[in-house]
Amino acid sequence: MKAAIVEFARSLGFDAVRVSSAANPDHSREFQEWLEQGFQGEMDYLRRNAFKRVDPQQVLPGAESIICLAVSYARPGDCAGGSNNEVPQAGVMARYAGYDDYHKIIGTKLQELTIEIGRLAGAETRSLWYVDTGPFLERDLAQRAGIGFVGKHNNLISRELGNWIFLAQIITTLKLNPDSSEKNHCGKCSRCLTACPTQAIVAPFRLDARRCISYLTIELKGSIPLEFRSAIGNRVYGCDDCLAACPWNRFAREGSLMKNFERKDLQTVDLLELLELDEEGFRRKFHGTPVQRTKRRGLLRNVCVALGNVGSVESLGPLERRLHDKEELVREHAAWAIEVITGRKKDGDSADT
Repeated sequence: MKAAIVEFARSLGFDAVRVSSAANPDHSREFQEWLEQGFQGEMDYLRRNAFKRVDPQQVLPGAESIICLAVSYARPGDCAGGSNNEVPQAGVMARYAGYDDYHKIIGTKLQELTIEIGRLAGAETRSLWYVDTGPFLERDLAQRAGIGFVGKHNNLISRELGNWIFLAQIITTLKLNPDSSEKNHCGKCSRCLTACPTQAIVAPFRLDARRCISYLTIELKGSIPLEFRSAIGNRVYGCDDCLAACPWNRFAREGSLMKNFERKDLQTVDLLELLELDEEGFRRKFHGTPVQRTKRRGLLRNVCVALGNVGSVESLGPLERRLHDKEELVREHAAWAIEVITGRKKDGDSADT
């Protein structure tokens, strides 16, 4: 039964398929402590459904197994992440944003796999599938299933795939033999901690999301704190620096599933072009991609910050038009960017004289 499930999952394009028991995650207490310290920021949903994340029986009563799956989104020869400041007035997005929305792509495959499990195991078997949406400590479960280990940057690292991977789960009442867990292989390496532009990894295996650029540019709905704006560089959606720094990426390999959904036009973006997007233009450009999550107001907020960091005087006109934007959030960040660019120009003029 297990071999048939693994074989079918592989045929659907999953790059790793392993099984964990449905017992409580190993680091439930550490997760609770992380919440108590407020490191989740405005991600209140993590607290609201914490009771499910630490007890899979609250997700599916009678669950016996959790099938853990991984999909690689590595691009051979590509070095995503970093501020990319050598490209004038260009912005960068997290590597995964350079594809159509992985939730839909992987979700379709999970649905097929869940149907196959029901066919193999019988109608009495109950199963639920999730891709980055379920109330699980998914990295903890993936480590217990042996897909990889949680690195010091708090992301899962596979010794076969690196850390450019999406995780998914199927929780089921079907009892399957669990696979052996993976041990941590970070050793003394601390490259991810050093690479973080905002020092969001406050200690090995401990992330303060409130400082993380991915949180600031995606999850945070209001103003980006002034103390972090310059460190954001020209990132307009997420940040890959801690992932890109991991030496285990030398084993990363391209998966078969995601490469068919690559969006090359989103790997480097024109900041001034993005700044001119109205609601319809935003929907048209980012339809079916993860970037929809920020909405126009969130993306243009990020674009204004990026232009404040890397923009030239030619950015001032477009930014001044955003001072009349319908969104107060955009107006506020446009004003900040204008002030920074103007100050930079004055400093340059003084140096010339």
